[in-house]
Amino acid sequence: MLQPVDDEARRLAKSLIRTARHGALAVMDAETGLPHVSRVGVATSQSGAPVILISQLSPHFAALEANPSASVLLGEPGKGDPLAHPRISVAVTARKVTDVDERAVLRGRYLARHPKAELYVDFADFAFWLLEPTSTSLNGGYGKAYEMEASDVMSPLAPGLDTSERGAVDHMNDDHLDAINLYAMQALSDPGEGWNLASLDAEGMDLIRKEELVRVWYPKPITKADALRGMLVAMVKQIRAGEAEKGSGA
Repeated sequence: MLQPVDDEARRLAKSLIRTARHGALAVMDAETGLPHVSRVGVATSQSGAPVILISQLSPHFAALEANPSASVLLGEPGKGDPLAHPRISVAVTARKVTDVDERAVLRGRYLARHPKAELYVDFADFAFWLLEPTSTSLNGGYGKAYEMEASDVMSPLAPGLDTSERGAVDHMNDDHLDAINLYAMQALSDPGEGWNLASLDAEGMDLIRKEELVRVWYPKPITKADALRGMLVAMVKQIRAGEAEKGSGA
């Protein structure tokens, strides 16, 4: 039985998409017309749409050119019964990215998750595809099924953040790793250290440590790029205050 969509379900759905490093892409084969599924590396746009980087030599490249309707399954199975773990199937309309500026933004976000892709990201036969959601099916585990609209999983945009994001990410990773490790404490009970910032958007940030990705949410979305610094500073102060309160036994 489908459950009513609420804010908790929306946040889970967004987190599954934002923290995915790979997924199963389903297309209709251009030659046979039969369903074809491929594993693809995944990142996200500022709005939360999945982004893939694929070669025109691959069958799914030709399939998307012939029919841009596709779907992508995201979510890690984890330990034990794989059907007990959350996953999301996103129906999409795929669009090949040809705009130079848009490609530059997506390139930075993709390489933050897949640094080894720098070996081939600029090869002539490779292109980024933006998978724009049309609807989603979230399974949060047994008895937790939701049918969602695209608007349920897409994030608002903060004007200017797309072009300033990479500079802010580099600055945080170069000079503020202590703050990044504090942000990880907001999402994980025992985060440890060694985290880096992968990406920023209007609703939160994605942290990465080797193969791990974790989503950290702002207390509230930002509406413009120049509000980012104030939000990051406020979060550090809030986390430190919470830790001090715990330490005092209050």
